[in-house]
Amino acid sequence: MKIIAYLDAGHTVLGVVTSPTHFVAVADVAPDLPSDLIEILELDDGLARLRESTQGRQGDRLLADVTLKPFLSRPNAMWALALNFKSHIAETGLQTNPNYPHLFLRTAASYVGANEPIFAPSESVARAFDYEGELGVVIGKPGRYIPVERALAYVAGYTCLNEGSVREYQIHNRQFGLGKNFEASGSYGPWLMTPDEFGDPARRSVLTRVNGVVRQQAPLDDMLIDVARTISYLSCGYRLRPGDLIAMGTPGALKPQPDDVEGNDLSRQYGPFPTPGLVHMRPGDSVEIEIDGLGVLRNPVVPDPSRESDTR
Repeated sequence: MKIIAYLDAGHTVLGVVTSPTHFVAVADVAPDLPSDLIEILELDDGLARLRESTQGRQGDRLLADVTLKPFLSRPNAMWALALNFKSHIAETGLQTNPNYPHLFLRTAASYVGANEPIFAPSESVARAFDYEGELGVVIGKPGRYIPVERALAYVAGYTCLNEGSVREYQIHNRQFGLGKNFEASGSYGPWLMTPDEFGDPARRSVLTRVNGVVRQQAPLDDMLIDVARTISYLSCGYRLRPGDLIAMGTPGALKPQPDDVEGNDLSRQYGPFPTPGLVHMRPGDSVEIEIDGLGVLRNPVVPDPSRESDTR
């Protein structure tokens, strides 16, 4: 089951995708269910009722006709992992603990939905604005001290995620902080896919395209800490809540082809680790994160519309 959030008469509502082009509105087929995904997840049988209401139905609405939005309205926590792909660790030369995930938090304001614009900071603020193609994991039920062997049972579903990072602000101090939380700097979507449809994450792969050029590509089993271990570890600290989002880290850059002028020109890079094949996101770019079996998350990159002098 693929669950989307979209705008309808100024309100964000839910739908279930029934084909590559069509979906059904949850309000039409299950009016007794909440119009908020987290509220559905908070019900013991919420996803089961939604599946039963939509199973076998033909979609009567076009995906192309709606504006998709982030499907998590009020997440309790939005975690992300740093240095969790072996290829990314190798290209940076940084060290991390191989036994525990390297975690930090992001805010809801730092994410937009599929096809919505990502904001590139003004060059007077920062120039190293980087894509990070990742698997997003959404928690479906509360739990504390979750054993690794049971951890995947707490997953509501998976999504594609671009964990956009402003490198200059990321290295201002020991905490990633603001560099990982610029306004509308990342995205997730286009939908939440339930585990029965997605299958085992370790059998999937992730890739990132910038303007049609593949810049990242790696199997998800290249992760240092997998999904189950991450969930178990987080649950030692606090009770996981429905709607918690975990971004599972990003792979390293693909080596550029000889004729790839931008990917081979390290003088165009402004981050702390010049890397062949890495390019920064800039206004006018189109960025795609694809996870096989899950879908493609697309976003245009635009200049941050806020004025630097805007203090309202």
